Amino acid sequence: MSAKSRLGRRLIQLYVGLALYGASSALLVEAGLGLEPWNVLHQGLAELTGLTIGVVSIIVGAAVLLLWIPLRQRPGLGTVSNVFVVGIAMDGTLAAVPEARTLAVQIPLMLAGIVLNGVATGLYIAARFGPGPRDGLMTGLHKRTGRSIRLMRTAVEIAVVVTGFALGGTIGVGTLLYALSIGPLAQLFLRVFDVPSASDGSTVVATGQPRRAILPR
Repeated sequence: MSAKSRLGRRLIQLYVGLALYGASSALLVEAGLGLEPWNVLHQGLAELTGLTIGVVSIIVGAAVLLLWIPLRQRPGLGTVSNVFVVGIAMDGTLAAVPEARTLAVQIPLMLAGIVLNGVATGLYIAARFGPGPRDGLMTGLHKRTGRSIRLMRTAVEIAVVVTGFALGGTIGVGTLLYALSIGPLAQLFLRVFDVPSASDGSTVVATGQPRRAILPR
């Protein structure tokens, strides 16, 4: 594969992945059975402010990106794009998909949202344009404190879930199922969508980003 073709594929993967990530998050919102951790916070803030959850996601993403400065993290194209594309795609999908009112609709919607989230994660991380702002926060805290990525991720996500729930965000079976399944799903689709590197034909997941930190956003 030529360098130009590789770049084109990576750009397509990046933006399709981010758009699908926003769409998958919207499906979980519509299912109403529990959200992924950061969107529990986004939904709670949306309830508090009257803004859409997509707009709140953009604002929170931008605020988290500012925290990269003291942590000396370097954003990539994927990092900045993540802030805007995911929120826009989320609001667009929420406007297009009707509200689910019965479990017969909610459960398939929840499952579709989780699987699609895994696909989206594999696409945009394998594109290697930099981690999302929330992933970068965790890896930055890991580098600055010396604590494990797992500990930093757990601490940050417990904090955002508790805060979001207190503000009215939705926690439920979808939150638990997402937490249990997104790791294996993301790893599977990272292998599916890996782009061979230019130098030696090997595959690289995300420059400067450990595999343990791939869980989305």
